[in-house]
This record gives sequence, structure tokens and C-alpha cells, in this order.
Amino acid sequence: MIRNTDTSWGLVSVLFHWIMAALFLGQFALGWYMQGLKDLLAQYNLYQWHKSFGFTILGLAVLRVLWAVTSRRPKLPDTMPDGEKQLALGTHVVLYLALLLLPLTGWAVVSTSPLPIATWFFGLFVIPSLPLGISMHTEQVWSSIHGFFAYAAMFLAAVHILAAFRHHFHHRDATLIRMLRPGYADRRDNSTDPN
Repeated sequence: MIRNTDTSWGLVSVLFHWIMAALFLGQFALGWYMQGLKDLLAQYNLYQWHKSFGFTILGLAVLRVLWAVTSRRPKLPDTMPDGEKQLALGTHVVLYLALLLLPLTGWAVVSTSPLPIATWFFGLFVIPSLPLGISMHTEQVWSSIHGFFAYAAMFLAAVHILAAFRHHFHHRDATLIRMLRPGYADRRDNSTDPN
């Protein structure tokens, strides 16, 4: 099942979710690790990887938002209170924004840096800088904003994960399973097997 239905996530949404989750967690770990490196060559190489994956996330985030606004969204469980449904939707919107703003603020960091270091996309081509003023102060401001968004997004991701586990183990509904198995709720509804 490629597209979402009223009860299930489709394959495209599931792939977007897990690929971007893996990229985000990897980026967070890489960003944290590379800052403490003493080896400047290794640090330079890791920064280039970090920037390349950042632009990959930005491209995927744009596609994911377009997919989200043009696709139906499966309904949340009827047992979920309205306030919790609004909170879940709000968390998703903020996470989508974070996946757009994190790479954009990272791009602003490298664009305002006084160090003339080109941004290579996986060594294939150079990505131009944004038309922003170059200064150490401006770079530090954007770097602080980038770091804030990274930690805020990580916090929201942790809340999102805990909520999914709560639904799975406490409420025993299909919220988590639907994101693991495309079309799960539809197959279950159409099955004559009671198990």
C-alpha cells in the first residue's frame, strides 16, 4: 500500500518517517561528536559529511511536507482524548518545522562564517552560501540558534517516542504498529483471522 488511508499509513509515509528519523539521530550524534575533535582534518571531513546530510534532510523535509499536505492523514484512536489529539498534531507540526529549520540554520552558520570553507555536497559539487552578512558574531548567533533547534527537536523526538511506546504498551492500540507496517490497520480490518 503506497498511499495513506483513513486508518493506515502508506509505504511512502512510513519510509519518510524512518529514513528522516535515522538521519536526524545520526546528525545529532555526528554534530555533537565532531565539535570535540582535536584532529582538524578529521573534523573538516566530518563537518562536510554533516553539511551534506543536512542538505539531504532539507530536501527530504520539503518532499515530506508536500506529501503530508497532499495526502490524507490516518485518524487517531477514538479512545484518545481531544486534548491529546491536538497535542499529537502540534508535536508533528513542530517536528516538521524543525526538520526544515535545522538545516536552514546550519546553512546560515556556514554562510556567515569568516572562514572561507566551501560546502561540498558529498564531494560532488559546491553549495553556494546564503546572501547573509559575514562576521564572527553573526556566525555565533546562527550557531546558537542551530544548537537550540537541535536540542529542542531531540527533546520533542524523545517525547514522540515515549508517546508511541505508551500507546503500544499501556493503551495497547495500533498507533506504533501502523508506523512499522504500512497498511496494517486496513489488512487487519479486512482479515477474517481473529488473531
